[in-house]
Amino acid sequence: MLPNDTRSKIKNITTGTVIEGSQDHCATIRNLLCTSFPTSTTVKEDFEGKSVLKEKQVAFLENFCNQNNLWVTDLPGEDRYLTRGGEARVYLHSDNKHVIKLNDGVYYATWLEFFNSILLHNLIFSNTAYSLIGFVKEGTTLYAVLKQPFITSDAQVDLNDIKKLLTFNGFENNRRNDYIHKELGLILEDMHDENVLVNAETLFFIDTVFYTVVPS
Repeated sequence: MLPNDTRSKIKNITTGTVIEGSQDHCATIRNLLCTSFPTSTTVKEDFEGKSVLKEKQVAFLENFCNQNNLWVTDLPGEDRYLTRGGEARVYLHSDNKHVIKLNDGVYYATWLEFFNSILLHNLIFSNTAYSLIGFVKEGTTLYAVLKQPFITSDAQVDLNDIKKLLTFNGFENNRRNDYIHKELGLILEDMHDENVLVNAETLFFIDTVFYTVVPS
């Protein structure tokens, strides 16, 4: 079961409450966004209607990068390129122990919901926690540059093991590889064998997409 402290922090995220005591870039930017823009519990609806809001958040983030020197200029070269997912390009870090992900937030209606998802991931799956290095802009597209531990798999993950772990933590399998935590108001999607790896009989959730809904 999720510890009470974790559950309390999750509630703060889903209700748009500022998270106290967190000094990392992810939490700082999320706190700034949630004090300037509303937190939605219908993030899977009306993507087009929220496009103007997302563009305002892009301008907000670009201004923040200018003021705080968060533009990344030393990205890994193409010789470090690993793969591309639905929302991110992935590179092997020079230390060979981490990956660098360039994420354009395309799965989210707003950048606030993107950062909420990152913080939820870090709380629930701390062994693959993200850190935010900064941002880059390619053409008109803004990318968050994230660093994450590099996980290798030593066996084929069993989807039943994923289900057991998530069920233990209060999630219900509501559709194929999608889960919902009704009490906390969380949706977690696409928990299949490309987004969850196993090593030394331990599950590592390397790619997650969280959405927030009204708790039941």
